[in-house]
Amino acid sequence: MTNALAKDRLRKRFARWDVDGNGLLELEDFRQEAARIVSGFGATPDSPGVRALHDAFEALYTHLAEQSGSSAQEGISEQGFLQATEQLLFTEGEAAFNRALSPVVKALVTLSDSDGDGSLNATEFEAWLTGIGLPRNQAAETFSKIDANGDGQLSEDELLRVVREYHYGRLDVELLG
Repeated sequence: MTNALAKDRLRKRFARWDVDGNGLLELEDFRQEAARIVSGFGATPDSPGVRALHDAFEALYTHLAEQSGSSAQEGISEQGFLQATEQLLFTEGEAAFNRALSPVVKALVTLSDSDGDGSLNATEFEAWLTGIGLPRNQAAETFSKIDANGDGQLSEDELLRVVREYHYGRLDVELLG
């Protein structure tokens, strides 16, 4: 896979997060994305992980705005987003990516982890994928592709690795919905 594939995925991510379609990522877009995910999970505002997901998306927005050279009030253009995320991925590296996205993944795991064991089984992972907008029929196939050790569970670290590998263009599964 190439940086071109990663860039295509980042453009798709931008379009997905630009909820109002105005060509800018704004804090409200990130709030709406978090609300859409919460709704997709069928979670209520007091469900475990909901506040954490909202906080994680807001922190991610602030980080991306700072990295893009934009103020949080003016929004992030697609070019600014690509610049910030490419720096995060290809200049700062995996540790920086993990710091930026780990809170989002952790909150998503909390929302999906119905048995409270800290990891996701195939059924819980299916809930995650459908919660972020993927068709239910893709979930089982995707789970089998990414459960690298075959233990039937995906830990937060494994899920963060999957999200990272996807955005680096090194994993050929659909995770954006």
